[in-house]
Amino acid sequence: MKALHPSFRIDPFVPTTIAVHLPRTLLGCAVALAVFGPSCAAAAEESAWFEDLPTVLTVSRLEQPINEAPGAVTVIDGDYIRATGYRDLSRVFRLVPGMQVGQERGSTSWVTYHGLSNNFPSEMQVLIDGRSVYSPSAFGGVDWAALPLSIDEIERIEVVRGTNSVTYGANAFLGVINIITKHSAQEPVNRVTANAGNSDIADVRATGDGHIGATSLRANVSYLSDSGFEDINDSRRVALLSVRADTRLSRSDELMLRVGGSRAKEGLGYPDSLLDSNKERTSSTYEYVVHAKWVHAPSTGNEWSVNYYHNQERVTDEWMSLALPPLVPRASYVPLNRNRRATRDHLEVQNRFEPRSSMQLVWGAEARRDRVNADFLYASGDPEPSDLLRAFGSLEWHFARHWRTNVGAAWERYSSEPTHFAPRAFVNWDVADRQTVRAGYARAWQQRPTFEKQGDVVAIDPQTGTLLVHPYLPNRDLRQPRVDSYELGYVGHYRTWQSSLDVRIFDERIKGFLIRVPVFAQPWPVLEPYIGSAQYVNYGADVHLRGIEYQFRARPWRGADWSFTHTLIDRNSGDPNIDDRTAPYSASLSWRQDWGRGWSTTLTGLRMGPLAGGDGFVPIYPYVAPAYTTYDARIAWSGRMRGRKVEVSLNAINLGPRHQEIADRSQQAADARLGDTGPANTVSPMVYLGLVLEL
Repeated sequence: MKALHPSFRIDPFVPTTIAVHLPRTLLGCAVALAVFGPSCAAAAEESAWFEDLPTVLTVSRLEQPINEAPGAVTVIDGDYIRATGYRDLSRVFRLVPGMQVGQERGSTSWVTYHGLSNNFPSEMQVLIDGRSVYSPSAFGGVDWAALPLSIDEIERIEVVRGTNSVTYGANAFLGVINIITKHSAQEPVNRVTANAGNSDIADVRATGDGHIGATSLRANVSYLSDSGFEDINDSRRVALLSVRADTRLSRSDELMLRVGGSRAKEGLGYPDSLLDSNKERTSSTYEYVVHAKWVHAPSTGNEWSVNYYHNQERVTDEWMSLALPPLVPRASYVPLNRNRRATRDHLEVQNRFEPRSSMQLVWGAEARRDRVNADFLYASGDPEPSDLLRAFGSLEWHFARHWRTNVGAAWERYSSEPTHFAPRAFVNWDVADRQTVRAGYARAWQQRPTFEKQGDVVAIDPQTGTLLVHPYLPNRDLRQPRVDSYELGYVGHYRTWQSSLDVRIFDERIKGFLIRVPVFAQPWPVLEPYIGSAQYVNYGADVHLRGIEYQFRARPWRGADWSFTHTLIDRNSGDPNIDDRTAPYSASLSWRQDWGRGWSTTLTGLRMGPLAGGDGFVPIYPYVAPAYTTYDARIAWSGRMRGRKVEVSLNAINLGPRHQEIADRSQQAADARLGDTGPANTVSPMVYLGLVLEL
């Protein structure tokens, strides 16, 4: 594949490269269906054609068949996730069109939609059963390794590909990931899962079910351990426990309660970072959650819900740096840390009802408070609590036999920001049986992490009181970025091969995008020539992303499940350093095959274009990780031994040449000063055996 060149465009919408390749791709799919479909389909099961289309909840908070939703959405069911054999949930999103995922090290994942983000992606809302797990702590983002969630709990994941702040607030700036867990009474089973392999992989997971009167319970406990990739300090030890309880209070009332906690120890840093500013060390993360949801459904088509959750995150990440002459007059040990603690309390009330047979409506309101404590990261004092008040509503109206419209809006106000109004309007047209075209527009305003506005980091020589560095300066004049998104989409399901095609053509214009720029700190730090000062500012021009993404899935013969995704993005901001934060192309191909007699395989290939992946800590340094191709594979056998269901598997990820996915720009800068232009970090293959035993 070739990266898109900014000069090759057609107005007003998509790049010429996209316009050339899309017809060829779609034509190829159509020819394959026409020529090979009849013979292969005869061997395939056609019952899926007559089944109802998947129902999604995340796009508008309304229950809708996937072709009626006001936006593009990808559904990944729990069985498919477990069939990949992945130990890390974040890796699954590589199979979603438009998603750009990478690892700077084995213990951390960078998950974005259409790239653009900084070191801790915050342009996507990430939910578990509607509860936001986006961290309000210093840097924002999601710590995928420390989530108090086991893969065994997941029923399905709905990924909304496109702006959706109307439904889930300002962090849904470019998209939403909603992880939906199983009801505790669903598929009762007691199971133990274990993995062991190279890189000191040693995992164990267990799930158990039970009842106490009218209450069903499900508990999950897991421990994940490995030494990470080669030649980098990225070992991890993650332990978690989660319990979900569901109680039927009456014929119309149900209460869900979920509590969970995790503890993660992760290797960070490099042995030769500049002035030990990112020294090798081990960080500790503790996360806790209490989530309660009451649902009252007095009649068909009418449902009330009250949703409350409390999240807490505590991170200990500290080390001692060493500044030596001639940079400073005498050797100085300087304590540094990124210690932080954050809590979030959220209350939401929602009502869904049907005002008439052709309409369904949802409306609601929510209030949230975030608190952050991080003495070192906020030298001028911890920020005040951040409050959110928000009201939202969405209406679906089938105004004609083959036409429907979805309109929605949200009003929201943050404690220190102006009040914003975010609208959305879509029209869906059923052009044929199980084939729908949609078109729409949405606007969103983004709440940035507290640190980007108020972060104030200084390092002082404890012996003399001398200001050594001031790498982060606050900027209280930051404005919330805004995106205006236009979309044209197509969803088609076909009898031949039980196949489907999902296409999204998009035009996203972002105003006020945040970037880090060098500034002159006053007073002047001693080490300013080596570790400069910077702050976040609003970029003066629009950041414009436009392109196409699509996914083709098919079952051309019995037991086969093929999925191909492809994304092309034209980036145009006027600044190549911003453009480089989005890969111009990506593609994935996955083949899952049930061979019979208990044997199955899963093969996946991923191609990712060049990607900068964040902005680095210190200093500011432009760097782009080159394009790469990587492969994952799994072979498994399942059956029964002594009456118990058992599965044995061999799993491998990152097959093929070692490559760099996301760079630590600060380390790249340090290496460059020494004349080393190679990648500072690379991923390496990991191979492990898996065992699943039902008790």
